Amino acid sequence: MMQQHSQPISTGTILKKAFAAAVAVADPQVITPQYLAKIFPVGQEPKGRCLVVGAGKASASMASALEAYAKEHWPHVKIEGVVLTRYGHSSPTSDIQIIEAGHPVPDQAGMDGAKAILELTQTLKEGDVLIALVSGGGSSLLTLPVEGISIDDMRKTTEALLRSGAPIEEMNVVRKHLSAILGGNLARCAIARGARVEALLISDVTGDAPADIASGPCAADYSTYLDALNIIESYRLQELIPASVMNHLKQGVAGQKPETLKDIDLVCAQVSNHVIATAYKSLEAAANFVRDHGYEPIVLGDTITGEAQEVGAAQAQLARDYLAKTDKANKEDKPLALISGGECTVTIPAGTKGRGGRCSEYLLSLFASSADLPKMAALAADTDGIDGSEKNAGAWFDGGIRGLAKANGAEPAKYLEAHDCYGFFAQLGALVETGPTLTNVNDFRIILLDK
Repeated sequence: MMQQHSQPISTGTILKKAFAAAVAVADPQVITPQYLAKIFPVGQEPKGRCLVVGAGKASASMASALEAYAKEHWPHVKIEGVVLTRYGHSSPTSDIQIIEAGHPVPDQAGMDGAKAILELTQTLKEGDVLIALVSGGGSSLLTLPVEGISIDDMRKTTEALLRSGAPIEEMNVVRKHLSAILGGNLARCAIARGARVEALLISDVTGDAPADIASGPCAADYSTYLDALNIIESYRLQELIPASVMNHLKQGVAGQKPETLKDIDLVCAQVSNHVIATAYKSLEAAANFVRDHGYEPIVLGDTITGEAQEVGAAQAQLARDYLAKTDKANKEDKPLALISGGECTVTIPAGTKGRGGRCSEYLLSLFASSADLPKMAALAADTDGIDGSEKNAGAWFDGGIRGLAKANGAEPAKYLEAHDCYGFFAQLGALVETGPTLTNVNDFRIILLDK
């Protein structure tokens, strides 16, 4: 019988389906039950009280998955708790309260929810279990400042750091040292009461260190008050940061405030952090997808960071370099797919509003820097479904989009200067719009190169 060949799919479709594959492998509904079964084998389910808390863009979905698993496998265990997520990222639960709050700039709802989480944790007793469901976005959602710092002061601090272009790791060093929960303080509260702590983490950070994911509420912290103060000074933010914050950090440096949780604090403590999804696993899933569609995938890594416009230009040059190579190992001369992750930054000048996010800005820079590569197609999107200030996950382009931009007289340089990547791709119908995906494993970038 003659085999029927299906119609070849367009590069635009391949880009979008590769992104969908990257997101799917980090689905909390799938991975949460798998890890619960490993952490609590048959016969070793929680015996005492089981308190579930958490925060992040994926945490509500993790909570609903945990509830469904518990009802089937732990029918005699009473589940209760509070989980914080970003507005629009909720998921249905019956026993665990889901609170939606502001992100990336914290608001009162987040502060109230974080306070409820801390107060619940303070009721734990010896033999109880605290399950923490943590994902990207948790740093701002768990904004419960220490005594003497108001939510408004935390908001001003976060806004100043966001606009400075500081990488997320540095932002979180500061936030840890202003928080009653971050930097291991949640675990500190639980272990002081003799409880066991099991944290399930979906990583959106390069390196996947538990201390960095949502600022490590249950992990030992490697940073200090001095590090936090140095970061503020290195970006010359002293005049923009409220006095209460500066005073607290200076008191910490002087040893007048307790440091964040350290490894020595965890000796003899029952605390485990389990990283259940990572950016690299998602990049591998996308690589497998494009390989099945005739592309030779090259995974550049999940740790590519830097100013979004600079990374876009650098990857355009990288694409040229790959095309110029005579790859003897690639005897079939397959088209290439360059796949990468890692969180870029966008520095917004004073007086510039900007529209979009780091993924769309990277992509517009790539677009502008690759006019000599008409067969290039690319997509960049945030795996949580929201790329910055608007409601799109990111954007994409191929030769057709490039032709449309030329026909419309859309000049990428002008949009780059205005930091209006959203406006550029919106007029071309080239936005990636998924809505909240209820997971978050950092940014996803893919470049297809037809040789």
